[in-house]
Amino acid sequence: MSGKRMLAALARDIPPRPRGSGYPEPFAARVAGRQKRKLGDAFGLTNIGVNLTRLQPGAETALLHRHTVADEFIYVLAGTPTLVTDQGEMELVPGMCAGFPARGLAHHLVNRSPEPVDILEISDRLPGDGGEYPADDLKAVQDETGRWHFMHKDGTPYE
Repeated sequence: MSGKRMLAALARDIPPRPRGSGYPEPFAARVAGRQKRKLGDAFGLTNIGVNLTRLQPGAETALLHRHTVADEFIYVLAGTPTLVTDQGEMELVPGMCAGFPARGLAHHLVNRSPEPVDILEISDRLPGDGGEYPADDLKAVQDETGRWHFMHKDGTPYE
Protein backbone atom coordinates (compact mmCIF):
# COMPACT_ATOMS: atom_id res chain seq x y z
CA MET A 1 0.00 0.00 0.00
CA SER A 2 3.09 2.26 0.25
CA GLY A 3 1.60 4.84 2.61
CA LYS A 4 -1.79 4.96 0.89
CA ARG A 5 -4.78 3.57 2.72
CA MET A 6 -7.32 1.41 0.94
CA LEU A 7 -10.54 3.22 0.21
CA ALA A 8 -12.64 0.11 -0.45
CA ALA A 9 -12.15 -3.62 -0.97
CA LEU A 10 -14.01 -6.87 -1.30
CA ALA A 11 -13.96 -8.32 2.21
CA ARG A 12 -12.98 -11.77 0.88
CA ASP A 13 -9.90 -10.21 -0.77
CA ILE A 14 -8.50 -9.12 2.60
CA PRO A 15 -6.16 -11.93 3.67
CA PRO A 16 -7.12 -14.01 6.69
CA ARG A 17 -5.20 -13.57 9.92
CA PRO A 18 -2.17 -15.87 9.64
CA ARG A 19 -2.38 -17.43 13.08
CA GLY A 20 -5.50 -19.22 14.16
CA SER A 21 -5.65 -18.28 17.84
CA GLY A 22 -3.73 -16.73 20.69
CA TYR A 23 -5.30 -19.20 23.13
CA PRO A 24 -2.93 -21.65 24.81
CA GLU A 25 -3.59 -25.36 24.48
CA PRO A 26 -5.81 -27.12 25.23
CA PHE A 27 -8.09 -24.20 24.33
CA ALA A 28 -6.72 -23.34 20.88
CA ALA A 29 -8.00 -26.61 19.45
CA ARG A 30 -11.58 -25.55 20.20
CA VAL A 31 -11.37 -22.63 17.77
CA ALA A 32 -9.59 -24.58 15.03
CA GLY A 33 -11.70 -24.11 11.94
CA ARG A 34 -12.18 -20.40 12.67
CA GLN A 35 -10.83 -17.95 10.10
CA LYS A 36 -10.74 -14.19 10.75
CA ARG A 37 -10.26 -11.44 8.21
CA LYS A 38 -9.38 -8.28 10.13
CA LEU A 39 -11.33 -5.81 8.01
CA GLY A 40 -10.84 -2.85 10.34
CA ASP A 41 -7.07 -3.30 10.39
CA ALA A 42 -6.97 -3.30 6.58
CA PHE A 43 -8.29 0.27 6.65
CA GLY A 44 -6.15 1.48 9.56
CA LEU A 45 -9.01 1.62 12.06
CA THR A 46 -7.74 1.92 15.62
CA ASN A 47 -10.88 2.66 17.67
CA ILE A 48 -13.02 -0.23 16.45
CA GLY A 49 -12.27 -3.75 15.35
CA VAL A 50 -14.23 -5.36 12.54
CA ASN A 51 -13.69 -9.01 11.65
CA LEU A 52 -15.25 -11.14 8.95
CA THR A 53 -15.19 -14.53 10.63
CA ARG A 54 -15.88 -17.90 9.04
CA LEU A 55 -16.62 -20.92 11.20
CA GLN A 56 -16.28 -24.35 9.69
CA PRO A 57 -18.60 -27.06 11.09
CA GLY A 58 -17.71 -27.72 14.73
CA ALA A 59 -15.72 -24.49 15.20
CA GLU A 60 -16.27 -21.86 17.89
CA THR A 61 -15.73 -18.10 17.62
CA ALA A 62 -14.03 -18.07 21.02
CA LEU A 63 -14.34 -19.75 24.37
CA LEU A 64 -17.37 -18.74 26.42
CA HIS A 65 -16.25 -15.27 27.58
CA ARG A 66 -17.13 -11.72 28.54
CA HIS A 67 -15.01 -8.61 28.15
CA THR A 68 -14.23 -6.34 31.07
CA VAL A 69 -14.11 -3.11 29.02
CA ALA A 70 -15.07 -3.73 25.39
CA ASP A 71 -18.56 -4.01 23.95
CA GLU A 72 -19.12 -6.58 21.17
CA PHE A 73 -21.66 -6.89 18.37
CA ILE A 74 -22.16 -9.74 15.91
CA TYR A 75 -24.17 -9.95 12.70
CA VAL A 76 -24.86 -13.27 10.96
CA LEU A 77 -24.20 -13.14 7.20
CA ALA A 78 -24.56 -16.83 6.30
CA GLY A 79 -25.24 -20.11 8.04
CA THR A 80 -26.92 -21.01 11.30
CA PRO A 81 -24.60 -20.62 14.31
CA THR A 82 -25.70 -21.40 17.85
CA LEU A 83 -25.37 -18.50 20.26
CA VAL A 84 -24.29 -19.89 23.63
CA THR A 85 -24.49 -17.67 26.71
CA ASP A 86 -24.31 -18.32 30.42
CA GLN A 87 -28.12 -18.08 30.36
CA GLY A 88 -28.85 -20.55 27.56
CA GLU A 89 -28.61 -21.18 23.82
CA MET A 90 -30.41 -20.17 20.64
CA GLU A 91 -29.90 -20.81 16.94
CA LEU A 92 -29.29 -17.72 14.82
CA VAL A 93 -30.06 -17.28 11.12
CA PRO A 94 -28.71 -14.84 8.51
CA GLY A 95 -29.77 -11.29 9.26
CA MET A 96 -29.87 -11.80 13.03
CA CYS A 97 -27.57 -9.83 15.28
CA ALA A 98 -26.65 -9.73 18.96
CA GLY A 99 -24.80 -7.31 21.23
CA PHE A 100 -22.80 -7.87 24.38
CA PRO A 101 -22.01 -4.96 26.69
CA ALA A 102 -18.78 -5.16 28.70
CA ARG A 103 -19.17 -7.22 31.89
CA GLY A 104 -22.49 -8.58 30.56
CA LEU A 105 -23.42 -12.09 29.52
CA ALA A 106 -20.65 -14.54 28.77
CA HIS A 107 -21.10 -15.64 25.16
CA HIS A 108 -19.70 -17.31 22.06
CA LEU A 109 -20.95 -18.80 18.80
CA VAL A 110 -20.62 -22.46 17.88
CA ASN A 111 -21.20 -23.88 14.41
CA ARG A 112 -23.15 -27.08 15.02
CA SER A 113 -24.43 -27.16 11.44
CA PRO A 114 -22.92 -29.04 8.48
CA GLU A 115 -22.29 -25.79 6.54
CA PRO A 116 -19.85 -22.90 7.12
CA VAL A 117 -21.04 -19.83 9.04
CA ASP A 118 -20.01 -16.25 8.20
CA ILE A 119 -20.40 -13.45 10.72
CA LEU A 120 -19.26 -9.88 11.23
CA GLU A 121 -17.75 -9.20 14.65
CA ILE A 122 -17.50 -5.57 15.70
CA SER A 123 -15.97 -4.28 18.92
CA ASP A 124 -14.48 -1.17 20.38
CA ARG A 125 -10.78 -1.15 21.22
CA LEU A 126 -10.73 0.61 24.54
CA PRO A 127 -7.44 0.12 26.40
CA GLY A 128 -7.15 -2.14 29.42
CA ASP A 129 -9.63 -4.77 28.29
CA GLY A 130 -9.66 -8.22 29.81
CA GLY A 131 -11.42 -11.50 29.20
CA GLU A 132 -13.27 -13.58 31.76
CA TYR A 133 -13.94 -17.26 30.94
CA PRO A 134 -16.51 -18.66 33.40
CA ALA A 135 -16.41 -22.24 32.06
CA ASP A 136 -12.60 -22.59 31.80
CA ASP A 137 -9.48 -22.09 33.92
CA LEU A 138 -8.45 -19.10 31.85
CA LYS A 139 -8.29 -15.34 32.03
CA ALA A 140 -6.92 -12.79 29.59
CA VAL A 141 -5.42 -9.34 30.01
CA GLN A 142 -4.32 -6.82 27.43
CA ASP A 143 -0.98 -5.08 27.70
CA GLU A 144 -0.41 -1.44 26.76
CA THR A 145 0.15 -2.40 23.10
CA GLY A 146 -3.20 -4.22 22.91
CA ARG A 147 -1.63 -7.69 22.88
CA TRP A 148 -3.52 -10.40 24.77
CA HIS A 149 -1.86 -12.51 27.47
CA PHE A 150 -3.52 -15.67 28.77
CA MET A 151 -3.11 -17.22 32.21
CA HIS A 152 -4.81 -19.49 34.68
CA LYS A 153 -7.49 -17.86 36.85
CA ASP A 154 -4.98 -17.82 39.74
CA GLY A 155 -2.62 -15.70 37.61
CA THR A 156 -0.02 -18.35 36.77
CA PRO A 157 0.95 -18.36 33.09
CA TYR A 158 0.31 -21.23 30.71
CA GLU A 159 3.53 -22.96 29.69
